[in-house]
Amino acid sequence: MKLDIFIKHLKLLLASKFDHCLIELINKTKNKNLNLLIEAVISNHNDLKKISSLENLPFYHFPINNDKLKQEKRIIEFIDEKKIDIIILARYMQILSRNFVDRFYGKIINIHHSFLPSFKGAKPYHQAFERGVKIIGATAHFVNQNLDEGPIIEQDVEKVDHELSPSDLVTIGKDIEARVLYKAIKNFSEGRVFLNGKKTIVFKGDKIL
Repeated sequence: MKLDIFIKHLKLLLASKFDHCLIELINKTKNKNLNLLIEAVISNHNDLKKISSLENLPFYHFPINNDKLKQEKRIIEFIDEKKIDIIILARYMQILSRNFVDRFYGKIINIHHSFLPSFKGAKPYHQAFERGVKIIGATAHFVNQNLDEGPIIEQDVEKVDHELSPSDLVTIGKDIEARVLYKAIKNFSEGRVFLNGKKTIVFKGDKIL
């Protein structure tokens, strides 16, 4: 029996410079695989303005300019004004303040590579290449006060080997990140995800396309 769909009407995408997760969610929304409306894309850079414009998505550039709390205040005001249901960190390369996370806990979903805590900082896929990793993956989770340690919603991995270059690992990693974030958002938007302390309970139901 197919589950009833609980439509979350509005979602806000926060992104920095990487576009792979943004493109995936745009395409899944356009193809009706996600019953969501992207209200806007907000970024601390202008790199994603062009793709947002091509997709007729409102784009807002909220630069930090050495005052992150002021920038966050503008985002919060936007969320409150538009009554946003889901805040998606589509490779938003900023750490959110305690106030922001507490205010919207259970509504913020993030994606990151699954190398943590092994390979921190810049170029994690290059670090992984140097260590000869055999599996790479991604994790989508609710955001809490502990960086990249919130309740996990979705994960996936792929095997890799010595024949792949660092750029190959980056490409594979981006594909996994986009796929995992989409699955997490789809499950959440359809009312399948429930917080249970430090973890989640995810009812899969029908297969996700």
